Amino acid sequence: MSARLQIDVFFDFICPWCLIGKRQLERARALLLSQQPEVQVIVQWHGVQLLPHMPVGGQPFAEFYSHRLGSAEAVSQRQAQVKQAAEAVGVDIDFSRIATMPNTADAHRLLERASQLGSPAQRDALLERFYGAYFQQGKDLGCRQTLLAIAQDCGFEAAAVEDCLRGDGQAFVGNGAGAASGVPCFQFDGRLTVVGAQPAEALLGAMHEALLESARERQPA
Repeated sequence: MSARLQIDVFFDFICPWCLIGKRQLERARALLLSQQPEVQVIVQWHGVQLLPHMPVGGQPFAEFYSHRLGSAEAVSQRQAQVKQAAEAVGVDIDFSRIATMPNTADAHRLLERASQLGSPAQRDALLERFYGAYFQQGKDLGCRQTLLAIAQDCGFEAAAVEDCLRGDGQAFVGNGAGAASGVPCFQFDGRLTVVGAQPAEALLGAMHEALLESARERQPA
């Protein structure tokens, strides 16, 4: 009988480490399937709104980080660190194009609706488009028109998703309890948890350990 591995990922769109962690997970998953092609891997994405009190219209990106980190020099150092980590996994992040730190509540509601209506491939395409729109094109993920356009590009009818774009600043409440220690957070079969944009090898090790524990449980007493 084929083994099954469920991976629950807790993330936010505005967190560059979540995008970096996504790439590390993709690499780890490919490594696992090259070693154990019989394993069925199921990935569930759980949105976590890191800034639930962000104004509906967002906040100027530079102002937000200057206030958070204390100085332009600290912001520059942090962005350089992130860009280096991103480039190492093949991700291009262009901070110079990001004008707004958005309220991501509607983006999370949209992805949740897409996960209910569409195929896993459509959901994954939408997630990838959101990340690209924000970190590479500098688009505002709090903008209703931007979100609808991306959804339609991924094959979703506007009429099927537009009601979840409330635009009222109401916080997104999802299954975020698993991310108490921060995002990105990866849970493997509900047994093992890895927090942060860890190397693919660390995620692969957690996958192997979760599969071994599951196999032990299936063995007759």
